Amino acid sequence: MIPRLPTLFLLALAATAPALAQDASKVDNTQINQRDRHAESTTPMDQPNDPEDIRVAAAVRKAIVADQSLSTMAQNVKLVASKGTVTLRGPVKNDAEKARVEALAQGVTGVTHVENQIDIKH
Repeated sequence: MIPRLPTLFLLALAATAPALAQDASKVDNTQINQRDRHAESTTPMDQPNDPEDIRVAAAVRKAIVADQSLSTMAQNVKLVASKGTVTLRGPVKNDAEKARVEALAQGVTGVTHVENQIDIKH
């Protein structure tokens, strides 16, 4: 007798469950995001609604996303622009990406200081 398709699917899913659990641990950013839990840390929720701050934040994001040499992780760093200061946070692949993201932010008109709090993901 041939097993029904749902039974085969469930067996296959059960067999791959341990592998999926291991892969999930590779994307766990709990340690990297630890500092975001502290009230004194700047997070994207702290982005002011001032038109100039919004313009600067959008320009920094545009510059970072436009750089195709950066990994998706680097292109998705968190950023907050406030009164000329841009705070960068989140993981990137290596020191070169960290420096490149900072340089891109610094090159945007209206940015007077970059607070680089980017982490290197190991």
